[in-house]
Amino acid sequence: MRTILVVLFVFLFLVLSVPIMFVEWIIGKFNQDLKDRSSLKIVQWAFRCVLFLSGTKITVIGEENVPTDEPVLYIGNHRSYFDVVITYARVPRLCGYISKKEVDRVPLLNIWMRYLHCLFLDRDNIREGLTVILTAINKVKAGISICIFPEGTRNNSEEDFLPFRGGSLKIAEKSGCAVIPMALNHTEDIFEAHKPWIRKTHIVLEYCKPIYPGDLPKEDRKKLSDLVEKKVKETYYKNQALV
Repeated sequence: MRTILVVLFVFLFLVLSVPIMFVEWIIGKFNQDLKDRSSLKIVQWAFRCVLFLSGTKITVIGEENVPTDEPVLYIGNHRSYFDVVITYARVPRLCGYISKKEVDRVPLLNIWMRYLHCLFLDRDNIREGLTVILTAINKVKAGISICIFPEGTRNNSEEDFLPFRGGSLKIAEKSGCAVIPMALNHTEDIFEAHKPWIRKTHIVLEYCKPIYPGDLPKEDRKKLSDLVEKKVKETYYKNQALV
């Protein structure tokens, strides 16, 4: 039943929001900031509805660690489609996600994602990857947070983590923004662990304290990716027993 409700809601939202997309497009022609804020609120409302319909209960730890007055780079582990839904529903300011290029082919969803400054990455194209990173740096400098899951894809293996791709940390190094490591536990239990059914699940999301690359000693700055990966893993294992 939960699966049917979620699929039906997502379908109806995408179809019925077409007129809203048009209105948002017009607003953006005259007031981009208003469009950004309204698009954020609309999508966050939709995501909260998805979480409610899926029966997902969330325990959030360390939300006070997320600055609300400056853009940040969120770095987290990735085991479920719901990772985006869960984290985006809670961002305190405009945030673009870096997603695989295939998502850009999904009608209507791709429009909302572009409205919210999401970027699409071809993981097999190194040159395009560099372009996406440079674009993300400019987004942060313009006041827009960025979220990326540096494992590169959803982790469907029996291992808790795939290797982190450290290139994404260049976004923080070059823009000077804070890195917010975040750990998500049990999100695969919502859907991926028992496809095609969605089940009621208790997940844990913890935001770690911000790391400002410019405040780190020179040697630690060179190992920023390793430091962030270690923090995400430590937090994940710490919270794994929480239900």
